Amino acid sequence: MKKKIVSVIFGFCFLVSGVAQAFTPTIPKVQDPAYGIRLIVTPSNLGHGTNGLNFDAKDNLYVTSVAAAATYLVNTDTGESSVYLAPPSGGADDLVFGKDGTVYWNAFFLGKVYKKTPDGKIVTLADDMPGANAIALGKDGRLFVTQCFLGDGLWEIDKSGQQKNRKIAEKLGGPNASMFGPDGLLYTPLWFKGQIIKTNVDTGERNIVAEGFKIPSATKFDSHGNLFCSDTATGEIYKVNAKSGDKAVVAKLSPHLDNIAFDSKDRLFVTNMNVNGVYQVDVPTGKVRPVVEEAKLCYPQGIAVANDPNGDTVYVADNFAYKKIDAFSGNVEAPLNGSSFTNTASISADGNYILMSGWFTNKVQVFDRKTDKLLYTVSGFKVVAGTLMLNDGSIVVAEHGAGDIVRVTDKEGTEKTVVTSGLVSPTYIAPAGQNAIYVTEYTPGRITKVDLNTGEKKTICTGLKGPKGIAVKPDGKIIVVVAGSHQLLEIDPDSGKSKPIVNNLAVGQPGEVRGGHPAYSFTGVAVSNSGAIYVTSDLENTVYQIFPK
Repeated sequence: MKKKIVSVIFGFCFLVSGVAQAFTPTIPKVQDPAYGIRLIVTPSNLGHGTNGLNFDAKDNLYVTSVAAAATYLVNTDTGESSVYLAPPSGGADDLVFGKDGTVYWNAFFLGKVYKKTPDGKIVTLADDMPGANAIALGKDGRLFVTQCFLGDGLWEIDKSGQQKNRKIAEKLGGPNASMFGPDGLLYTPLWFKGQIIKTNVDTGERNIVAEGFKIPSATKFDSHGNLFCSDTATGEIYKVNAKSGDKAVVAKLSPHLDNIAFDSKDRLFVTNMNVNGVYQVDVPTGKVRPVVEEAKLCYPQGIAVANDPNGDTVYVADNFAYKKIDAFSGNVEAPLNGSSFTNTASISADGNYILMSGWFTNKVQVFDRKTDKLLYTVSGFKVVAGTLMLNDGSIVVAEHGAGDIVRVTDKEGTEKTVVTSGLVSPTYIAPAGQNAIYVTEYTPGRITKVDLNTGEKKTICTGLKGPKGIAVKPDGKIIVVVAGSHQLLEIDPDSGKSKPIVNNLAVGQPGEVRGGHPAYSFTGVAVSNSGAIYVTSDLENTVYQIFPK
């Protein structure tokens, strides 16, 4: 039997089993009486993907979130969290505490390294280190940082902030969360090589410790000198013999593990960036205890919707994974064939494909909607944003870096044509009838119509405060998410006049990426054939369904 959209406003209070979270979701305000609103996914607030973690001398746990640009203090017994390092500089991928209580961390997207002394003074130690990733202190107190993803290197950092930082090595293969071993060497997992290496930070000499991992994400030692490694691709934690390279699985969790840390009692903790997870792992038994409640979505951005026999199926680019949601039940599924580090989403004109793209990878990925398999990838864009497949199978792509709309007519990406230029921070794309598209331009706050045949541009609406996601209703009216005013607006494409449908949406995650898109997060909107509107909340990790009454 076909499921129908239930025209009832669900309460915005949730009972979360197991772990207490001091969190009250934002309550949107419906302005158009023709609509109601409900959440189809339980919201959460512990960042947008948990990344680094470490303990201070008092066994307090600190958990970082790069995308949320913040670091949190987490109670390991109750799971309650509070902001420790606030945005925009708190977006660490790793942090470490000195013996005097000074905390050192990196701001991954800002390309900076900081320290905060016990008296609260903050000092910038490096300000041109994109992708600053692992951070480690040697026994002698010297500080070292790696670059990964947005760079690839190993540096010694001057802790005073007065001297030039020293580059030790580069092009290592993706050095991630590292730690010094009992032998005084730095042990580092190489994300792109499947290896653990050890480095003499004085001479730069490197040797392979172990290999055969799929994607090793962290290497840490317990107090007895035992080496452990997490594998983000398999979700496994290994105990590694640092001399022979032999390894044994001690625990199996879900994929997307990021970092591990031991407290003073040698209890192992690990993060999972795909579900905002923090877990305690009992090494002897492999038993896993969730410290915080898993989030169904950790950083939803792009969204698409398809009308299936049993109701609407919603597709979400959840930053680290491709996920789909049953709009009736709210069930969230992360297909195993999904890809990592996605940012935006759109659905093709014929409904057979899902397109995802993101400035982090500068790729467009095309998925088969029925099998969820990744079919092909097109690379080589300049800060890619929204994308859309047309009826003829070609793809149009918004490039912030060039201010262009590009049309791609082959799967290899060799046949690219610039449709139009001169756009300012183009963000999302929506169809505008035959051979035309609507584009949101984030910085100037306007919506532009582009003729795909001639490249001619026409301004539809101006004065918007940070427009992001855009879609078209069955009646031809434009729907746009305006992040700066936290609104969902309906716009008449002929007159340009707008009216609010919903106010006070939990959208507009602040952030900054050196060389990235100024919109930072890509709040999305999609409209089903039934007229139901779906909006992602990049602040509270949920999806709104705005349904016609």
